[in-house]
Amino acid sequence: MHTFGSRRDIDGLRALAVIPVVLFHFGISPFSGGFVGVDVFFVISGFLITGILYREINAGRFSFVDFWARRARRILPALSVVLLATLALGWLLFTDKDFSELGRTVRYQSLFISNILFMREDGYFQPASELKPLLHTWSLAVEEQYYVFFPLLMVLLVRHVRHWRWMLLALLFVSFGLNILCIERKPDFVFFSLPSRAWELLCGAMLAVLPVSRAPKPWVRQATAIAGLIAVLFAVFTFDRTTAFPGWAAVVPVLGAAALIWSGAQGTTWVGRLLSVRTLVWTGLLSYSLYLWHWPVYVYANAISSDGIQPLEAAGWILLSLGIAWLSWRFVELPFREKQLLGGSKSVLVAGLIAIGAFALLGSLVRSADGFPQRMTGKELAFAKARTWRAGQLDCMYVSSDKTLDRACLIGEKPDVIPRLMVWGDSHSAALMPALKIASGEVGQPVWLYSMSGCPPILSDDPRQRCRDFNDRTMQQVRRLGIKDVLLASNWTLYVYGREDGDKKVLLNQHDDQAQAEARMERALRARVVQIREAGAQVWLFKEVPQQQKGSVSRLTSLERIGRSTSGLGRPAADYLARESFLNKLFDSMSEADSGVHVIDPYPMMCEGGICHVEIDGQSQYKDDGHLSDAGGARLSPLFIPMLRSRAEN
Repeated sequence: MHTFGSRRDIDGLRALAVIPVVLFHFGISPFSGGFVGVDVFFVISGFLITGILYREINAGRFSFVDFWARRARRILPALSVVLLATLALGWLLFTDKDFSELGRTVRYQSLFISNILFMREDGYFQPASELKPLLHTWSLAVEEQYYVFFPLLMVLLVRHVRHWRWMLLALLFVSFGLNILCIERKPDFVFFSLPSRAWELLCGAMLAVLPVSRAPKPWVRQATAIAGLIAVLFAVFTFDRTTAFPGWAAVVPVLGAAALIWSGAQGTTWVGRLLSVRTLVWTGLLSYSLYLWHWPVYVYANAISSDGIQPLEAAGWILLSLGIAWLSWRFVELPFREKQLLGGSKSVLVAGLIAIGAFALLGSLVRSADGFPQRMTGKELAFAKARTWRAGQLDCMYVSSDKTLDRACLIGEKPDVIPRLMVWGDSHSAALMPALKIASGEVGQPVWLYSMSGCPPILSDDPRQRCRDFNDRTMQQVRRLGIKDVLLASNWTLYVYGREDGDKKVLLNQHDDQAQAEARMERALRARVVQIREAGAQVWLFKEVPQQQKGSVSRLTSLERIGRSTSGLGRPAADYLARESFLNKLFDSMSEADSGVHVIDPYPMMCEGGICHVEIDGQSQYKDDGHLSDAGGARLSPLFIPMLRSRAEN
């Protein structure tokens, strides 16, 4: 199968890859699995580049210098412009923390190892990833890592191993096996790493080196092309953020892309004609620049949008991305690819190495300067600082990496007062620390704070051993310390419904439907309350702080820097109340049934005029979309005074 000439159907296939990626990133709901376009790109790249390698090795004219010069000519010019533009916009719009992170990403991407950085951070589908304008470069890093090693392997195999194709196939299955074995335990490693993604590129490579055989019957060719198109579209429209990916699911788009490439190489097909229409071919030619530009456009557009990118706005931003992509292709990509600039292999390699070094230094400078906080003044600086806890919350919160459970804090300790109050919960209880400090100081009652990230204070069969251990130990402390009042605080809805972006990994049981999940939470919470009451303590149930819409908190600084008002930014109260409906009724019913169970509701203090505000009186109330900031936590101190006074009077 040695058909490597210009193929319009492959240009169209590039369009079929990039369009779903762009629409998925801009939140166009039918394209919930648009991220599989990257997998299609991997197959195309494996096919085309391996074809070039194979031809040149067989002809005895392969040169590593020429090969890497071609890669530099193809990848670096447009990428360099994107990196510069991204840094410039980050300087204008980002907080010091986010700009510092961007500098680190630029440094990693300059060496084509950004996938390793992202592997260690929040997952690809998490809300925090939408503050990373270079997140999409992980796929470039995977490809370039592959093409550092693959030419060496091909030269050795083709020249020195008789049955070298079988060895390539074996490597493919080893990589695929790693992907399957680790998808559950290390999903971020599988998503971002070369070893677990190489099989997709190798699928394309195998197509390029298949021995020439007799052409298949026309109906076989047509059926294969149709099946391939259906497979890719099936993945695009049915996969979503909750799909365990790549895993077994990636087989669908990868084999679909391989089927389209194979059938097109055998002769004309109906699908091939469809992919060869002028609009798709044109889009395919722009696909690299469009892929590079669309995600930074999305991130920065989102940063300056007061209520998130709406569908009509998304259409405008997509058209802008397309326009910038055309300019990038016409005035950056083409001059280098057609050797109008830096025509020699050595000159382009030298220029590429200089660019790599320059971006590595520039990224390091931004990182070492902590994102240049001196860029910001006034409210924008205050909003930026609110993104970091400074009141000791992290000192009083266990995290999964802790080896011991000795991080509990006693707030407002007084030598002559025995502490009989405890706040117990997940990281949302730790966020209440500023309020507890103020209230404790005013009333003169010390408070214990026991919190562990990601662990609700309930009595359940939580599959996470760390949560069971933490909650068991905390309950023992309630008894041992003679605690008389226990306040339970948590991001309650998270464990019932999952994240609002569709991530269900934090559920108590990922197989429950909504009714089962609600029933499970009710049983677990009631059981904990009964246990605490039997230990002789009263229970105070703290209703959930309003969660903000994705990206709202991070927009405060960006909006302030461009002079847009932030006063109306926030989540509609009706949305918040709808999500909280079941838990609010549960809390109220438990309080009505037992005089020793009380409810504290932050809603009246945080929501007014139908909006749960992100900013109140010029201060950000949130550290991120869910956790209170120092100021936001402190503002709620009046809510805890009745609880503390009730203990002081007893």
